[in-house]
Amino acid sequence: MNDRTDRAGVVFPPPLVMLIALLAALGLQQLWPLSVPGRPFAMAIGAVLSLLGVGIGISGRLALKRAGTNVNPYKASSAIVRDGSYRFSRNPLYLGMCLLLVGLTLLAGTWWGIPLLVPAFLVLHYGVVLREEAYLERKFGPAYLDYKNSVRRWI
Repeated sequence: MNDRTDRAGVVFPPPLVMLIALLAALGLQQLWPLSVPGRPFAMAIGAVLSLLGVGIGISGRLALKRAGTNVNPYKASSAIVRDGSYRFSRNPLYLGMCLLLVGLTLLAGTWWGIPLLVPAFLVLHYGVVLREEAYLERKFGPAYLDYKNSVRRWI
């Protein structure tokens, strides 16, 4: 692969997908409130989901760094990572972002994060994850297929 083809070709930066969804949730809450009843309980759940999302994301990022491969999906991958949160999910960074989105919106007292997770997830799945998987299959062949067959895509 040359420099131009040695990348996944994702269509949108994953963190930006989630940031847009978060801002949309907060904006929609102002226009059409979809408030969470039982605020203390919702905040506790939101805090747990947020911390879990951050923890999964940090674990995944550290595993990529330890392996010496790029975190940025617009750059070439140099290794298949199997440790850290990559033992349980092929996409821990994106899973962490999804949990963080829902957790933060619950902390903000709105349900909007849950319905907005659907389009954000679809953009991630079709515009990022499937493209990354095809790229990794082309680049690493049987080694990636073995990993793909032994670890779930999400959870």
